Amino acid sequence: MSHAVIELSEISYAFPGRGETLKGLTFHLHPGEKLGLFGPNGAGKSTMLHILMGLLTPDKGEVTLFGAPMSDAKAFEAARLKIGFLFQHSDDQLFCPTVLDDVAFGPLNQGLSREEASERAREALETVGLAGFEDRVPHRLSGGEKKLVALATILSMRPEILVLDEPTTGLSPEAKDRLVDILKKLDMARLVVSHDPDFLAATTDRLLAMRDGRVQPGELKPHSHVHVHEEGDVPHQH
Repeated sequence: MSHAVIELSEISYAFPGRGETLKGLTFHLHPGEKLGLFGPNGAGKSTMLHILMGLLTPDKGEVTLFGAPMSDAKAFEAARLKIGFLFQHSDDQLFCPTVLDDVAFGPLNQGLSREEASERAREALETVGLAGFEDRVPHRLSGGEKKLVALATILSMRPEILVLDEPTTGLSPEAKDRLVDILKKLDMARLVVSHDPDFLAATTDRLLAMRDGRVQPGELKPHSHVHVHEEGDVPHQH
C-alpha cells in the first residue's frame, strides 16, 4: 500500500484545566482515499483538525503529512500548501471585493502572475459550476453559492488532498446535492468531517466514528425519512 498522506499516531491533547480531549487518537488517509469522520459534539473533531493543520500542538503523539514528520511550524507551513481546507463557515474564507479576486488570491500568493492566477480562478469556478460569477460580490451570494466559491478558492491552488469541516452547515438540500455532485467528480483524497450521514455516505468510501477522543471503524446507522407516496406519508429506513 502507498504511504499515507495524513497520519496521526497516538495523539493526545488536553486543554488547560480540562480532561483529555484526544486520547491516543490514531488514523491515516491514503492517496485517493475518501474518508469520512463523524461523532457527537465534544468528541474532539475540531481539536483533531486544528492539530492536523498545525494550529495546536499535541501533548503526545506524532503528525505525519505526505511522509514527513511535522516537527515544527516550518514543516506544517510547507505541508499546508498541499492541503485544501474548507472552513465550516464560508464567510471565514471569503474577504475580497469580487468572486474572481477571492478565487485568484491563493494562486497569487503561490507566486503566479495575475494572468495565470485569473486563469486558475476561472477554471476552478467552472469546475464548481459558477462560470459567470467572476464579478459577483461574495457577501451577496446565497449560502450554497458561497460554499462553492470557497471550494473554488481551494481548487484554484491545486491541492493534493481536501479537508472539509462540516461542509453542509447552513446549506439547503439543493445546495447540498450540488456539492455532492461536484465532490464526486473530484479525483483526489479527502477527509470529510460531518454530522450529516447522507452526505458522508455519498462522498466517502471509508468511515471512522469519533468518540471520547478516539476513533474506530464506523458505520452509519439507518435513519428514518418521510417520503410522500400515493398512499400518503410512509416513513421507512435506508
